Amino acid sequence: MAAGSERDRSRGGRGRKAAQPLVIPRTAAEEQRLRLERLMRNATLRISEDADKDKQVPIPEKPKEWAPRPPPEFVRDVMGSSAGAGSGEFHVYRHLRRREYMREEFMEKQAVKQRLEEEFQTKLGQNKQAAEERTAKRRNKRQKLKEKKMLAKKRKPEPNKPVEEGCDKASSSEEDEKTKNSSDEADECEASSFVMGGR
Repeated sequence: MAAGSERDRSRGGRGRKAAQPLVIPRTAAEEQRLRLERLMRNATLRISEDADKDKQVPIPEKPKEWAPRPPPEFVRDVMGSSAGAGSGEFHVYRHLRRREYMREEFMEKQAVKQRLEEEFQTKLGQNKQAAEERTAKRRNKRQKLKEKKMLAKKRKPEPNKPVEEGCDKASSSEEDEKTKNSSDEADECEASSFVMGGR
């Protein structure tokens, strides 16, 4: 036995796997854990083996669609209508008929497929157009709201300059009427302000 395994190793054989201890799972969770460990052990071995090689994954090509043979340009076996046709003529006729039926069925399927594709494309175009109309409508609505906000900002007085009514009246009355005494107007403006130790 030992001589056989040495021969296998010398020839390049794998030999035997390392003996693993027998573990009997007591619960379902332990059994699952053992299975996962075994799978992960195999996965790590395969990853380390494949790390050197850059394997390309073969992507299967789409199988070619069946198409009937094109009809012959020149028909050599023309069937006559004379009596006394041979026993093999019926089978020839049967094969020709079967081929013709298959060709007609293929053409019908192609027509149905083409019609469905055209319907799909028209439906797709309609959906795109409807979506563009909805987005244009919403875009216009957003633009109008934006313009309203801009107009509201322009119309709104600036809150940075708080002006008292008395002082405002005083400045407007100075411009309009020069007959009033300027000292009285100044007293009116100062009266509303708070001064320490004042009146």
